[in-house]
Amino acid sequence: MDFAKLIATLKLLGGKGLGAPLAILILLALLVLPLPPFLLDLFFSFNIAFSLIILLVVIYTLKPLEFAAFPTVILVATLLRLALNVASTRVVLMRGHEGSDAAGKVIEAFGSFVIGGNFAVGVVVFAILVVINFVVITKGAGRVAEVSARFTLDAMPGKQMAIDADLNAGLITQDDARTRRQEVAAEADFYGSMDGASKFVRGDAVAGIIILFVNIIGGLAIGMGQHGMGFAEAAELYVLLSIGDGLVAQIPALLLSVASAMVVTRVRGSTENLGAQVSAQLFQDTRVLYVSAAVMALLGIIPGMPNLVFVLLASTLAGSAYLLDRRRRLEEEKTLEMARINLPQQQLAKAEVKELGWDDVMPVDTIGLEVGYRLIPLVDRHQGGQLMTRIKGVRKKLSQELGFLIPSVHIRDNLDLSPTAYRISLMGVTVGEADIHPEKDMAINPGRVFGTVQGVADKDPAFGLDAVWIDSSQRDQAQTLGYTVVDPGTVVATHLSHILQVHAHELLGYEEAQQLMDNLAKVAPRLAEDLVPKTLALGIVAKVLQNLLQERVPIRDIRTIAETLAEYGAKSQDPDILTSAARSSLGRSIVHEINGINPEIPVITLDPGLEQILHRSLQTASEGGAGLEPGLAEQMHQSLEESAQRLEMEGQPAVLLVSSFIRPWLARFVRHSIPGLRVLAYNEIPQDRQIKVVSTVGQRT
Repeated sequence: MDFAKLIATLKLLGGKGLGAPLAILILLALLVLPLPPFLLDLFFSFNIAFSLIILLVVIYTLKPLEFAAFPTVILVATLLRLALNVASTRVVLMRGHEGSDAAGKVIEAFGSFVIGGNFAVGVVVFAILVVINFVVITKGAGRVAEVSARFTLDAMPGKQMAIDADLNAGLITQDDARTRRQEVAAEADFYGSMDGASKFVRGDAVAGIIILFVNIIGGLAIGMGQHGMGFAEAAELYVLLSIGDGLVAQIPALLLSVASAMVVTRVRGSTENLGAQVSAQLFQDTRVLYVSAAVMALLGIIPGMPNLVFVLLASTLAGSAYLLDRRRRLEEEKTLEMARINLPQQQLAKAEVKELGWDDVMPVDTIGLEVGYRLIPLVDRHQGGQLMTRIKGVRKKLSQELGFLIPSVHIRDNLDLSPTAYRISLMGVTVGEADIHPEKDMAINPGRVFGTVQGVADKDPAFGLDAVWIDSSQRDQAQTLGYTVVDPGTVVATHLSHILQVHAHELLGYEEAQQLMDNLAKVAPRLAEDLVPKTLALGIVAKVLQNLLQERVPIRDIRTIAETLAEYGAKSQDPDILTSAARSSLGRSIVHEINGINPEIPVITLDPGLEQILHRSLQTASEGGAGLEPGLAEQMHQSLEESAQRLEMEGQPAVLLVSSFIRPWLARFVRHSIPGLRVLAYNEIPQDRQIKVVSTVGQRT
């Protein structure tokens, strides 16, 4: 049968679900039915080819998960080899007295050609193969698989946290997060299965030794007892057949053991096959080849050494190093030439001086991101940069959460910056900058880790958490220890997202407010018409929206905000009063964002005496008198900070509940110094929520 037709037939059987049952039936036939020598030759040849195919697939696989069926394949290959051992043992014991070809040509070839017909040599060769397979490769691969499975399972919580962090930051979609979670689970299952599959390979090696001795002892007993052969004749014949049978089984077993070891020792983050990875890393630095060539040459001139061999090897190493250097220089020259071609042509002559116009006055960027020249690959899609895509994800997520369209981010390079620095600006003013390591990953300490990793200590630019820049090869180790590991692009995107959230009120102006009114007019035209310009000017509406965003209140529910402003706008045009009214109407959503669906809200309150003092102080200040006494303000700030920290350590939200009159002043008082503390008024608490006072500031003890 043509080989292509055989492959097509096997694919057809597998597609119809008949492949696995057929394989089981063949294995049962090998165990039960006596096979003629021709079929034994066929199956032994197939076993060697099957093991070689598995090894080559492993070599050319980029990631272990691309060959996720490998543990099952190991089991099938091991069962096939053991079944062949049983079938060949039956034939050797039943027909071994007929001659060396009684068990087939394959066993005869390994028994005669490979070991030269000398069973003593065969025993030695078989013992060496068993030692290599059982003691070296199988034992080492089993240990690596065990450790990999343990570390992979320990790293799962950290990887899940990293996925959730990317999802919350808008860097990935729900489908991407689902896919990455499935990959994490599949990776854990794979290495757990490899830990068990390594026991199959090890048990197969032990079974090979036992089967060899059974064949020898049984063959001697049958040859001498049943066929009247002498000890020397029986030993020469049956030992030769047993050794040939053992070698035929051990060579595929050795190939499978090597394949298992390669799978579990592969670097998981690699995007190259094994050959490309080894050649790129082994011969990356040609100085290694030059030094090796020099050492070989020195050994070659020592008297008594095989000079020709060493000199030939030294010449080969030096020539390889020279060719690698030459090819690298040609590639660099080609890259520079392409860069010169792609650069825009510079005008050598001075342009004619034109009269200045308004087109020469460049407006400032609403949101700007400047990067050093070493960070350009992060934003260049042609070089595989994903930062542009992540920034779009950040804008989309914030726009959906805050309720208005975040302006686009203008990205450009800046040679005045440090090569690895970036700078974020709003309205042309720098609001954040940091230095990163584009070739490393950042391991962030979320507050509780179980060890340390080696790297460059730093701070997370977004939240100021302790962090370490590590090599990509340390990612799994850092995640196992509890670190949250992110790439440089994610660091920049998260920093940008945090800054946009903090300064969201500065991004909303007249145009954005008018766009919100236009969108409202599509669903509630009468409400939009009565609000602007009949009741309030657009500027007042924009100021109220800015106040809400500054106090971290989303403006998604623009209809409720508009209805409140339309109701209270006839009574007052003061943006602060209108903001308080809008907050009261949005109380349910504000409380839900802080405390979820929990019916009980833990709050911090002020002592009634202290609240009275604040009332009088604010009234006096509004009338042109003195404000709050500095010593009292400092004591109150310290008490609020301690209470907020205590609630956060207990895993509860920090909420300060006060009267609506002093709430705006207290919100501004703690906005930057205690960012985790939310200040609410009594009229902002929904009626279906209960208040639990956990701390009172200013209370005398």
